[in-house]
Amino acid sequence: MSQNFESCEDIIRKSDYDRYAAAVFAPKRVRGHLCALYAFNYEIAKTGETVSEVLAGQIRLQWWRDAIAELREGKRREHPVVLALAEVLRAHDLPQNLFDQMIDARECDLDELPFQDMAGLETYADATSGNVMRLAARILGAGESLDAAARDAGIAYAIAGLLRAMPYRAANRRLALPVASLRAAGASPDDIFAGETSAGLATVYAELAEAARTHLRAANEISTPRKFLPALLPAAVVPLYLKPLMKAGFNPFRDVVDIPIHRRQLAMLGAVMKGRL
Repeated sequence: MSQNFESCEDIIRKSDYDRYAAAVFAPKRVRGHLCALYAFNYEIAKTGETVSEVLAGQIRLQWWRDAIAELREGKRREHPVVLALAEVLRAHDLPQNLFDQMIDARECDLDELPFQDMAGLETYADATSGNVMRLAARILGAGESLDAAARDAGIAYAIAGLLRAMPYRAANRRLALPVASLRAAGASPDDIFAGETSAGLATVYAELAEAARTHLRAANEISTPRKFLPALLPAAVVPLYLKPLMKAGFNPFRDVVDIPIHRRQLAMLGAVMKGRL
């Protein structure tokens, strides 16, 4: 494995363990390629958390948009993730539009209230998490055959992640919960930004958790060959993440949802053995 792939693997092992663990179940010949994809996803996903101004975030995302486009022209920027992706793109037919959709969607992370309704949230979740799984499936040799399953598995995983990250985003006055759902439940964004929980917020959490479960069930209704399952495997931990969020009296601003690594590994192993998420 090249030094660039090793750098990507190190990034993912430290910052996105679910996807790192999923890559371990893939054939050794493509693990580095998956880690490069996941490292790229991490680089653009962290933008909203590491900038204090919208313009700075847009500039950073444009850098990645240009870097990926340049790879198609044979140009490479001196960044380990970009250099690793150059090798990935030489080895696999990965559509440019999937990368562009991922980057474009991340601009939503720069908005205070990015989603007007559940449809908007699901579109974002599909463009980010869903497209990561689509690209992973292509690296594994599945082509477009897992695109529908990737949509549902990706949305389920993204919703679980958004719920877990809600207090951290709210601390920076960014709230990735549907405005329509908040209004219907009588939950105030300003109260949430102030770190105050409420019955209305619990209602929204329950609504989103059920949406995640629905998408996970839909993904499982689609037959996925075991050799391609690693592309979708992060979604196997969704039930583990949702369970504590739905406990009576759960306070997202007080209670930490930290599922031990071994339990997540076991969930993925169980999914591989069963051949379904």
